[in-house]
Amino acid sequence: MKPADERALEVIAGRLLRERGLTVAAAESCTGGLVGHRLTDVPGSSAYYLGSVTAYASEAKVTILGVTPATLEAHGAVSEETALEMAQGVQKAFGSDIGLAVTGVAGPDGGSEEKPVGLVYVALAAENGVRAERCLWDGDRWENKARSSEAVLNLLVRYLRET
Repeated sequence: MKPADERALEVIAGRLLRERGLTVAAAESCTGGLVGHRLTDVPGSSAYYLGSVTAYASEAKVTILGVTPATLEAHGAVSEETALEMAQGVQKAFGSDIGLAVTGVAGPDGGSEEKPVGLVYVALAAENGVRAERCLWDGDRWENKARSSEAVLNLLVRYLRET
């Protein structure tokens, strides 16, 4: 592996987090730790990155991140509501300024008509509120995971630039 390019979102996010003295933690499902991997590719990331939880199973989302069973029952693991609760849960668990979350269907199996392969929700929780975005990718499993990690880091960078 080579070092992250200075234009990479994880590098930009790291610079902005460091400049603002903020910390971040991530809750991941379909990306399987890729967001944390990317954040730790940046030298000095220990100044702002507190850690990640890879909660692949719904039970882990409930017991570790505090996603409510009612949310999972009503909306499913792949939903905006679940992503928002994951982001809030990881923020609380780590005591970070910002919580990130990603949940989705990476593929090639597991999709449905309502929630097709490539459907992903990314979310961010911070002191001044929460936000989530819906994404729909058409790649293979690896491409969907990579695009999802890019989407959540892009959400983080946009948030940091706006605040």
